[in-house]
Amino acid sequence: MGERKYTTTLFEVIAEENRRKIIDLLRARPRSVGELVVCTQLSQPGVSKHLRKLRDAGLVIINKDSQKHIYHLNAEPLAEIDNWLEPYRKYWSDKLDTLEQLLDEEE
Repeated sequence: MGERKYTTTLFEVIAEENRRKIIDLLRARPRSVGELVVCTQLSQPGVSKHLRKLRDAGLVIINKDSQKHIYHLNAEPLAEIDNWLEPYRKYWSDKLDTLEQLLDEEE
């Protein structure tokens, strides 16, 4: 899969708290809109609006089961964010290593 050209949009999509909650729920297992309404305590139109944004960002996949739409997490786009965060992990790791050394020297 080619590199996305709308990483900023992906950040904007996951910046919203209810969408992150939906992503977390779908990480556990696929769910219907009705289940997501119950779990999030949002209205059905509210959940549908968030699911549409998540689908547009490529974060959810819909499977039709009879008359139900079952939503599955597609975590692949999150790899972009993971890649973007990588240099910051090293930055913080280096800072924490330095702090650990300073604390060891004080003992």
